[in-house]
Amino acid sequence: MSALSNFGVAIAVGAVALVLVLGLVNMLRQGSANKSQILMRWRVGLQFLAIVIIVIVLWARGH
Repeated sequence: MSALSNFGVAIAVGAVALVLVLGLVNMLRQGSANKSQILMRWRVGLQFLAIVIIVIVLWARGH
């Protein structure tokens, strides 16, 4: 359980970081505003998912 949960948290946080970096690169290259909005929405959604996964893992470790 511990290794699998650590892997899930790492994947979730890594996905958020990847989308954040893609958004920053798009902004620095002065890419399209539409692409920036899409990346922002993905980042917010992935952050929510990461928080849910972290809370579930912490809850499962407590029981």
